[in-house]
Amino acid sequence: MADLTGVTWRKSSRSQGANNCVEVAVAADNVSVRDTKNRAAGYFTATGSQWSAFLDAVKTSRFD
Repeated sequence: MADLTGVTWRKSSRSQGANNCVEVAVAADNVSVRDTKNRAAGYFTATGSQWSAFLDAVKTSRFD
């Protein structure tokens, strides 16, 4: 797992208080994501290029 000591976890400003979202942290060349409903469950980490490819796929509806 990536060392995320001292990173800032962020979630969308459009997120509501019900914890139905994910948080993202950037550390070095990696992006980590965790579920706000269960932060203790851990997180997954992707490289910057993997994260960019994922976001591109979401934006172009490849998962629809």
